[in-house]
Amino acid sequence: MCRNCGALVSPGETVCPQCGALLGDQPLRAAERSFYDREAMRFARAIFQRPATFTFVFLIANVFIFLLMEMAGGSQSEPVLREFGAKYNSLIDEGQWWRFVTPVFLHIGPIHLLANMYGLWVLGPYVERLYGSAKFVVFWVVAGVAGVAASYLTVLPPGTAVGPIARFLFRANDGPSAGASGALFGLIGVLFIFGIKYRQELPEGFKQAFGTGMLPTILINIFIGYSLPFIDNAAHLGGLAAGMAMAALVGYKRPGARGPVALAWHVLQIAALALIIASFVMVVLQPGFTRQAREIMAYRAAMDSGKAAFARAFDGGDTQAIGYGLVALDGAPRWSDEAVAYLNELKILLLRAGYLAETRAQDGAAPERVAERKAVLLAFNSWQERFEMWMDDVAKKNNIKWQKRVFTAPPGKGP
Repeated sequence: MCRNCGALVSPGETVCPQCGALLGDQPLRAAERSFYDREAMRFARAIFQRPATFTFVFLIANVFIFLLMEMAGGSQSEPVLREFGAKYNSLIDEGQWWRFVTPVFLHIGPIHLLANMYGLWVLGPYVERLYGSAKFVVFWVVAGVAGVAASYLTVLPPGTAVGPIARFLFRANDGPSAGASGALFGLIGVLFIFGIKYRQELPEGFKQAFGTGMLPTILINIFIGYSLPFIDNAAHLGGLAAGMAMAALVGYKRPGARGPVALAWHVLQIAALALIIASFVMVVLQPGFTRQAREIMAYRAAMDSGKAAFARAFDGGDTQAIGYGLVALDGAPRWSDEAVAYLNELKILLLRAGYLAETRAQDGAAPERVAERKAVLLAFNSWQERFEMWMDDVAKKNNIKWQKRVFTAPPGKGP
C-alpha cells in the first residue's frame, strides 16, 4: 500500500502508479540526494561569490602585450620575440634574468594566444575563488617561472642528437620559447591535488570536476605535446609539478570561513606583481627596443636564412632551399646602402649555388664545374667573413647582442 495516497500496489513496485510517490526505502535516498544537492549548491554559491579579479587582470595583460607585439612587427617575428623578452638560453646566460618571467606573458600567433587565454578563462576563476587572489597570483607566477626554468634546463648543446622519446622533453636548438602554458599547467596541477586533498569534504559534483577528474585533461595534453614536436613539453611539466607541489603545501579558505588572509600571502602577492613589472621594465630599458634595432635584427634573421639556404643547396643539392632563401631575403628590411649591397651579393651567390645544384646530375664531375664550385665556395666564404665583421660593428654601434651563425660547406661535397 502506498503511504502517500493509500492505493494498493504490486510487490516490487518502486513508484506508486496512482500518485507517483516513491515506495519502500526510496524516500530516504531521495532525502539524501536532496541533502547532497543542497550542499553542492551551498558550496558553489560560496565559491562563485568570491571575486576572480586577477584572472581577468592577467588575461587583459596578455592580450595587451600581444597587441603591442603585433604593432611592433608581429608576434611570430623572431626579432620581436627576442625584443619583448622571449626565452633564449644564450641571453639568459648573459645575465638577462627577466627572461624567466616575461615569456609567461608572450604568445606566438593568435591561435597560441586564444588557446591559452581560453584555458585561463576556464581554470583561473576556480583557483582564484578557492584560494583567494593573493595565493592565485603567487601560484600563477611561480608555476610560470618554473615552466620557463624547466624549458631552460632541457635545451641541449647545438648538434646534439635527440631521439624520438627524448625529444618529448629535450630540444637541440636555442629557439624562442614563450607562452602561458606552463602557468596554466600549474593551475591544472593545483586543481588536481586540491580534489585529492579535500575529497572527503567536497560535494559529489566537485569531486568529479577536480582531483582525478583532471587526469584526462593532463593525459590528453601530454599526448598532444608528444605528437607536436614544436610544443615545449618541459615547460608544461615544470608548471604542472610546481602547481601540484604548491597545492600540496597550501590550504584553502573553506566556503563560509571568515578571517583575514595571512599578511605573508599579501607580501608574496606584491612581490610577485613587482617581479612582473620589474621584468618588463628591464625589457623596455634594453637598447634593442628601438625601430632601427628591430630592422637590424629582422635583417640579420633574413640573412641567416639566406646563408642556411646556400649551405643546404651547396652541400646537399637542395634546389628548393634556394627559393626559400630568396623569399626570406626579399622580406628583409633595406635599412642602409651597405645592408642592400650585402643582401644583393648573397642573392647572386644563392643563384650560383642553385645553378650548380641543378647541373649536378648532368656534368657535376666536369673540370669546369669543379672549378666553378670552388670559385663559388671561395666567394661565399669571403663574403661571409666581410659580412660578419660588418655586422659585429653594427651590433656594437647599436648595443645589440646576438648569437653569430657561420655556415660552412665542405669542398668535397655538394654539386
